[in-house]
Amino acid sequence: MGNIMKKIAFTLVLALAVLSSPAAAQSACAPGTYAAKDGAFVVLAPVPSIKAPGLRYLFRDGRRGATSDAGAPLVCGEADVVVQGAPWQRIAFRETPATFDSVGTRMTGVLIEPPGADAKRPLVVMVHGSERTSPIGGVYGYAMAAAGISVFVYDKRGTGGSEGEYTQNFELLAADAAKALETARGLAAGRYGRAGFFGGSQGGWVAPLAATRTKADFVAVGFGLVASPIEEDREQMVSEVRAAGLGKDAEALVNRLSAATGRLLLSNFKDGYDALGAVRVEMAGQLWVAKIEGEYSGAMARMSDDELRRIGRARFDNVELIWDYDAVAALRRLETPLLWVLAGEDREAPIETTRAALMDLKAAGKPFDVYLFPETDHGMFEFTTGADGSRSVTRITDGYLKLLGDWIKGDVRGAYGRAEHLTAK
Repeated sequence: MGNIMKKIAFTLVLALAVLSSPAAAQSACAPGTYAAKDGAFVVLAPVPSIKAPGLRYLFRDGRRGATSDAGAPLVCGEADVVVQGAPWQRIAFRETPATFDSVGTRMTGVLIEPPGADAKRPLVVMVHGSERTSPIGGVYGYAMAAAGISVFVYDKRGTGGSEGEYTQNFELLAADAAKALETARGLAAGRYGRAGFFGGSQGGWVAPLAATRTKADFVAVGFGLVASPIEEDREQMVSEVRAAGLGKDAEALVNRLSAATGRLLLSNFKDGYDALGAVRVEMAGQLWVAKIEGEYSGAMARMSDDELRRIGRARFDNVELIWDYDAVAALRRLETPLLWVLAGEDREAPIETTRAALMDLKAAGKPFDVYLFPETDHGMFEFTTGADGSRSVTRITDGYLKLLGDWIKGDVRGAYGRAEHLTAK
């Protein structure tokens, strides 16, 4: 009898331990968006990087992580989540799947609408960056919808459920985005007011261009570039040498490297080998050059001329990227109000040229709002820096998501985290 009682006691202790563990506490989490009474929200969604049943969580203030993490700031119930002891209720979005044709290609998307009917509610088409993953079911579309905006997300051509070949041709992607806005307007007829685009990263090239191809009432861009892909490569390398504490000679050398590799790209790998060879001679023996990457120049410099002639196009120029794309010209044609949000320490899309171009356009009378979040990297991520200079993402900076929502709704007021509203001189 004593052994039986000991076994029963052990079983009860084990069961209580399992039920009180973080993983068990979060096992009931269901994908969805949950809101507090004051308008704060959290989105829960599955992502490939988090092992099931864990979900990505994203709060309006930018906190992010996995529900399966120890110390996750929420506890999931069957129909709600509890944050700091308060229950947050699930938002019942209206979701309408859709297909549409663009330039002979069948595309798939979903319209996400907040509850209720509002003929003045903004409608936004999300224009994705260079990723090949589907935005459908992801956290960002639901985060924007939780802010009171109707959102149309779609799979870019050659990804997810959309047909065609994956491409980074901005003209073609802009045509797709314009068609997506036309489709979204039809789906939400009578239930929206102004309509426009939001683009992140590479979407900063595509969304403004799309707004010159169709009627749009606004364009919002996060951490994009007003520079060509060749200029992006050069600025990344300049940023790398500055981060390494190197001087003007190193900056001048990577500028010459970018000029040589840019010539290769623009000539379909026919011209530029002599210039690249001269740069290689200058680079020889300098240990720091092995760590220089840019978007592509570092890799090109470490390949032989024979390799570049044989496989250069296949490796670096296989997605129809417009290398010398004139982003400033597109913005000059844009008459639509524009929000542009800069990440102050963006290593992937350095902001120096972009900031100057936006300020010039704003000074020339363009209806552009420009905000900068200091100490943030690409994606508006805050970060910690390791001893070797590497960065580890911690969260999306507070105020960024709220700024996007408020600006799109035409209701910007007060402070947005540490954001700086830039003005033209």
